[in-house]
Amino acid sequence: MASIPEYYAGKSVLITGATGFMGKVLVEKLLRSCPEVKALYILVRPKAGQSMKQRVSDMMKCKLFDRVREDNPDFHQKIIPISSELTQPGLSISSEDVAKLTACINIVFHSPNNLNVIATQQLLSLAQQMHHLEAFIHISTAYANCNRKHIDEVIYLPPVEPKKLIESLEWMDDGIVRDITPRLIGDRPNTYTYTKALAEYVVQQEQDKLSIGIIRPSIVGASWQEPFPGWIDNFNGPSGVFIAAGKGILRTMRASNDAVADLIPVDVVINLTLAAGWYTAVHRPKTALVYNCTTGGINPFHWGEIEHHVISSFKRNPLEQAFRRPNANITSNYLINQYWILVSHKFPAFIYDLFLRLSGQKPQMMRIFNRLHKAISLLEYFSSQDWEWNSDNMNMLMGQLTPKDRKMFNFDVRQLNWPEYIENYCIGTKKYVLNEDMSDIPAARQHLRKLRNIRYTFNTLLVVFIWRVFIARSQMARNIWYFVVSLCFKFLSYFRASSTLTN
Repeated sequence: MASIPEYYAGKSVLITGATGFMGKVLVEKLLRSCPEVKALYILVRPKAGQSMKQRVSDMMKCKLFDRVREDNPDFHQKIIPISSELTQPGLSISSEDVAKLTACINIVFHSPNNLNVIATQQLLSLAQQMHHLEAFIHISTAYANCNRKHIDEVIYLPPVEPKKLIESLEWMDDGIVRDITPRLIGDRPNTYTYTKALAEYVVQQEQDKLSIGIIRPSIVGASWQEPFPGWIDNFNGPSGVFIAAGKGILRTMRASNDAVADLIPVDVVINLTLAAGWYTAVHRPKTALVYNCTTGGINPFHWGEIEHHVISSFKRNPLEQAFRRPNANITSNYLINQYWILVSHKFPAFIYDLFLRLSGQKPQMMRIFNRLHKAISLLEYFSSQDWEWNSDNMNMLMGQLTPKDRKMFNFDVRQLNWPEYIENYCIGTKKYVLNEDMSDIPAARQHLRKLRNIRYTFNTLLVVFIWRVFIARSQMARNIWYFVVSLCFKFLSYFRASSTLTN
């Protein structure tokens, strides 16, 4: 049986979402570990004033492709951009491009955008025209069925028929859609997880016509090993929260310390995806196989541990120009969290913005905190509870690989060392998201020491102020103060005496 690189040799692959975080890692891994792949067709839309070719050119200049660039400087010749607009009624791919795709594509990797159902339906229609298609791999999310506590590797029936829903939405105006959305999504937290569940069902309906695999990653984070540890290129999900904690902006977050933080490294997801493409094409399962790509049931790590290691990492490798020293706390209590948001977030932001106004600058800190609170609120649902995911298919697939493939396309999360991974993740946000130089760490540490001294000075002045205003002017307050001080003195004396007797 052909190994994974041998299978992809000479194959043409169609990738959607290739300019996104996961898509770029997929393209890089294919080019590096399957160097004989024939061509990668990527669907790209013009965006933000950039043409399709400009976006692809910028993507290939990314540091992510450094290893590929060293091995093959002409790697870009294998990347063939195809102009498309999957969010419009019908594909706006030229007839020439359609003919090219239907004639030569062997594998499709589909990572849909937020319009999951419509885009997925359109790509499935195109896939059915492809004469040599061997596998259709759909990237979903482990939280597509987050309204269940135990999630098997099966497609659950959606609460509504997707085709009927799409037909209904076509004649509804935006106001009606907003009104019915809460009733549609039910006990799911947002429309994203709801439409992901619908898209899975739509894909499954084509399993008699196409060889299909469905990948369900949990919260996708920075790379674990490939192409190098800690690669990340965005503020989304936990990355923005980590950076906010490292900058000293984030001081409190509502989550459960004991809840499993089901982070999954992006390279694990991509390795599993490529292995699933190989298995789907070679073995052609009779039904669509679902792969729950998660860590919680195999190698669990908790949000309380995440908080500890993130703060420790940023104290060792501080971010430049931090607002405050890193010191964030997790609480599951709503009132305590709101108190600390007021005291540690909004009040300092107000004071800082007031200072900026007085100095003739544009206030910005309150806006930053508002954006942070919005990002945290999106995570709250997933950081406050646990799920159980079955991973039998992922284990089965691992057993089908040769020892060499298992090493080259590693998705065995039992080997993941969490403290080391979180350290690399934090360093990755510093190097690749904020573009900070590691050689500037001594200066960043000096800045943290300066912030520490400012804090000590402020606390001292605050104690003096409280003494002068409240305690020095009230006999009762002074009596309480002296009583507390005497208790502390007696406790210290007792502790010292006990230590002497023990010795």
